[in-house]
Amino acid sequence: MKRSIRIIGVASGLGAQDEGCEDGPVAFHHSQVWHELARHPDVDWGRTLFPSDNQSHTPATRIAELCRHLADEVDQALNAGEFPVVLGGDHSIAAGTWSGVARHAGAPIGLLWIDAHLDSHTLETSYSGAIHGMPLAFLLGRGDKRLLELGLPGGQLVPAHSVVFGARSFEPEEVEFLAGMRVRVIGRGEIEQRGFQAAFEEALAIVAGAPMGFGVSFDLDALDPATAPGVGSPEPYGLAANDVLNGLHRLVRTPGLRCLEIVEYNPDRDRQGRTARLIGDLIGVLVERFVHR
Repeated sequence: MKRSIRIIGVASGLGAQDEGCEDGPVAFHHSQVWHELARHPDVDWGRTLFPSDNQSHTPATRIAELCRHLADEVDQALNAGEFPVVLGGDHSIAAGTWSGVARHAGAPIGLLWIDAHLDSHTLETSYSGAIHGMPLAFLLGRGDKRLLELGLPGGQLVPAHSVVFGARSFEPEEVEFLAGMRVRVIGRGEIEQRGFQAAFEEALAIVAGAPMGFGVSFDLDALDPATAPGVGSPEPYGLAANDVLNGLHRLVRTPGLRCLEIVEYNPDRDRQGRTARLIGDLIGVLVERFVHR
């Protein structure tokens, strides 16, 4: 079925230690890569959301307010029959993206979380206090109450149909939490041992089994920093871009996909626009699937 694609920019770095990713959506919107994508009449930049500039509020309060607005935007796009692509911004915005999808679905959803990190800390376990290291916990119903239940009562995800893929930097508290929730973690070491395709097929089978659909949250630091330098928290030995793009081609043909989120683009660290082009390639896979019909 042909569908229009709505880009929703979220220009916030409030949850990150390096706030340069707040410039990511605007920089991409002004890039040549976007101008080429925008030639397609069914690809539209809907809105770019910004956090409140009220400095009397804590970062967590401002992030929660922004995520509520984002949940509304995602829900509206889905209600209009559009396919939302959320472009951040740091990964704390995921609390809004997937709450909006769950609200639209009317029930918790499955989620493929592609990331170098597990992002499953709480304030009690975090080593840095950075909120972009906590959003998966929020979505599973744990953490700061201001960032919980933004879409549905309770958790927004079905743990048994959620997978973290590509992680290679994390703390034991996160591992323990996700194991207790029965969220499947397919780390970088396992991917190397089994091969990308076999590991990705397992991840896709798990998330696609969610009765009310699933989504993909893609942190650009999952990729090797040699090919995607424009991220705030680079980690060596990441996933190969071609492997990820091939996996996405397979994924977008799977029934139940509701939304794609791309986060942590930091234009200050990008070199020769390489990371921006990769974002364009990721969106281009959706264009091939939903627009070129």
